[in-house]
Amino acid sequence: MAVQEMLGELYEGLNAYFGDLRWWPGETPFEITVGAILTQNTNWKNVEAAIGKLKKAGLLDPLKLYGTGDSIIAGLIRSSGYYNIKTKRLKAFLDFLHNEYAGDLDAMFNEGLCTLREKLLGVRGIGAETADSILLYAGGKPVFVVDAYTRRVLERHDLITPDWSYHEVQALFMDSLPHDTPLYNQYHALFVQVGKQFCKKQPHCDGCPLENGLTA
Repeated sequence: MAVQEMLGELYEGLNAYFGDLRWWPGETPFEITVGAILTQNTNWKNVEAAIGKLKKAGLLDPLKLYGTGDSIIAGLIRSSGYYNIKTKRLKAFLDFLHNEYAGDLDAMFNEGLCTLREKLLGVRGIGAETADSILLYAGGKPVFVVDAYTRRVLERHDLITPDWSYHEVQALFMDSLPHDTPLYNQYHALFVQVGKQFCKKQPHCDGCPLENGLTA
């Protein structure tokens, strides 16, 4: 079976089981951007708590957060873990947004995909997965996000091996599927859901929509 067909079958199986997952949760592009930075090395429940405190404090605004002291931010995002490091990462992003786009997130997202991606990867603390999450979910750019769940599912179905780089895994999708933001959005969300529910570090295959594998 061709790679394109296998990825299509994988998507169809997961999508039929889980339905529209409406991921990434967030009321504004800036909230989604902050969430993408805070979710590094923690679970979403902890990030939700941190975002809730930022929201309650009225700081989910690029200019307001930019002008807020590090100690205040760190206290509010404590639940996200590594809160001092993540405060520095948020501030690094906000410095970038202020210096490059006068704090205007819309102006940032008006930048071309490739150009903006390279710029984001130059921001301290923002790696490929975080940059692509910001681009896809906050900016609506057609770029595929690769995470640990994606790798785990693909490896267990012999579509990739552990030595594949982030770029190689991403290219598997972007070279085989239409460059379509809603498709990439839902596909990544499906990997997250199946990873959390079935394809855990210790797999729970009974009842998984991919239990019988892909068609040979």
